[in-house]
Amino acid sequence: MRVVILGSGRGSNAEALLAAQQEGRLGDARVVQIFSDHAEARILSLGPRFCVPAEFLDPGPFKTKFDAAGEERYVRAIRKCAPDLVVLAGFMRILRPSFVDAFPQGIINLHPSLLPSFPGLDAIGQAWRRGVKITGCTVHRVTSDVDGGPIIDQAAVPITPEDTIETLEAKVHAAEHALLPTVVARLSGLNA
Repeated sequence: MRVVILGSGRGSNAEALLAAQQEGRLGDARVVQIFSDHAEARILSLGPRFCVPAEFLDPGPFKTKFDAAGEERYVRAIRKCAPDLVVLAGFMRILRPSFVDAFPQGIINLHPSLLPSFPGLDAIGQAWRRGVKITGCTVHRVTSDVDGGPIIDQAAVPITPEDTIETLEAKVHAAEHALLPTVVARLSGLNA
């Protein structure tokens, strides 16, 4: 199963996927390309480390969405990779239905909350401020509804009295780093 990763920032979830691949824990899945919408994003440095092509693609002038030309650039570049799965790993763009429809084989997203609770930006902060006792992370199918697609799997993270926002973020990120490779490996078995 050929996987393309899209990311906007540090790339810690992409790194977890690539490390799992290197360790033989992704089943038949193989990351074939990384794309980022930020030229200086750390996720791009993972390419040379893991021998995977990594490239900046101009998304256009908007901060949280594609313009028509940017979307076409991404669709064309991703299609050239012939992916069986597109993974959003910290990709901070709202995708229009035309983008989602371009990849009927599937796009998945990793979100740092137990959806449907706390969709959108700053999900960990939302959970912290709300005072919930359990949060976590979710891998879901991408639809045109922001963080609203069908849930594939989730991992719960308890919030203890000793936690700070920083320790909670670290716990949620650790759960993400375990969940995403597990889901991709499972999906590769389904696609084999």
